[in-house]
Amino acid sequence: MNETTHSHTYDRRGFLRSTVAASGSLVLAARASGETASFEPGDLRVALIGAGTQGQMLLNAALKIPGIKFQAVCDIWENYNLQQAARILTGFQQEHRTYANYQELLANEKGLDAVLIATPDFCHAEQTVACLKAGLPVYCEAPMSNTLEGAKQMVQAAKETGKLLQIGFQRRSNPWYRYCYEHILNETKLLGLITAANGQWNRPVQPDRGWPKRAPLDEATLKQYGFQSMQQFRNWQWYKHLGGGPLGELGSHQIDVFNWFFNRPPQSVLASGGTDYYDTKTHEWYDAVMSIVEYGMEGKTIRALYQTLSSNSNYGYFESIMGDQGTLSLSEVSGRCKVYREPAAPDWDKWQKLGILAETKESLEQKAKEKEKPKSDAVLDVQETVIPPSYAFPVQFNDPVHKPHLENFFNAVRGKEKLNCPAETAYVTTVCVLKINEAAEKGEKLEFKPEDFQV
Repeated sequence: MNETTHSHTYDRRGFLRSTVAASGSLVLAARASGETASFEPGDLRVALIGAGTQGQMLLNAALKIPGIKFQAVCDIWENYNLQQAARILTGFQQEHRTYANYQELLANEKGLDAVLIATPDFCHAEQTVACLKAGLPVYCEAPMSNTLEGAKQMVQAAKETGKLLQIGFQRRSNPWYRYCYEHILNETKLLGLITAANGQWNRPVQPDRGWPKRAPLDEATLKQYGFQSMQQFRNWQWYKHLGGGPLGELGSHQIDVFNWFFNRPPQSVLASGGTDYYDTKTHEWYDAVMSIVEYGMEGKTIRALYQTLSSNSNYGYFESIMGDQGTLSLSEVSGRCKVYREPAAPDWDKWQKLGILAETKESLEQKAKEKEKPKSDAVLDVQETVIPPSYAFPVQFNDPVHKPHLENFFNAVRGKEKLNCPAETAYVTTVCVLKINEAAEKGEKLEFKPEDFQV
């Protein structure tokens, strides 16, 4: 996931009053004395399970949404992750209870309206199913699970309980992505006939995350929760039984964009991958995967080229949808969302006048340079590919990237919206990602069947 940080001004005196003690302990003295937390009518009472890096990002994003109050936080690393969460919540003057065991949280906490889950992938199914069966709507971080069986259990539990389950493919709620889906692809059809797509998530070399030597988890606790060592606990993404690899952690978000924008699952996948940079003794998952995911659309094949690298960050992460009249380039990174017009496409002036497009600074500068070029009789002996003009979208978005998806979830809990990424939708992407991993392992093309995407 993209791990941005957000700063807050903390109430230091309030923090000094807080403690993070044993499982089920109270954080603020006011709660310890039996007083009721300061909930207002209409507030949603929320619990967070998993207070590591991703959980803290969800905390920061959710706390920017009015009416969200965290009643409890759970994490097995009490001496570090729970302390970090306490700092964030104390900065927002939110009293809460802490737990090391999620089952104790579910048994003891009353009046909860929703649960956020941001634990390692292998925990998602068990914890999500338990929360749903406890009658609680769940927002679970992506990917759903590192196993097909785990993902199926989550879908089945959502169906059986009738409780909401949102999976954290947050691009489905991102204003830039939603604008492009609704207006560029469907309303105006500016790209023309879709012919191909590509995407990537490249990131720099990832060192061992390490841990504060003053606060390691003891061996018994690590084994109780499925980890062989503190090193494995801190770097769980490296291990196949704990995570879904770079394709699950990163690529699933972009494969989900392809499935969403094409409004269908793929037909087949061809992939190559390996652990080419890191030591295979510690890095069980591939650090390089390159794949071709094929979609059938309007009687033609759309090939989506996708790669993820964990040894080089060139061009970061993005998705491109290409048609015979234009290319849509998208990313969660500000300033990289644009659409490019092909030379043969009709003029897009009317879409600018209607406010659907806005010409970019780069495009205007390019036009000015073209006008200033001296005329020449020289003839090129090769065809030159000119950079096409680019256009931006009239959408301003400066919030944390997870905030709109959390807002959609909370609004759905309140009965005001439908989920943008319910369990059945996310299951399709989970199947795709697991199949790409399988194709990379086998080094061959694998076909999808319609029943593969059904639970």
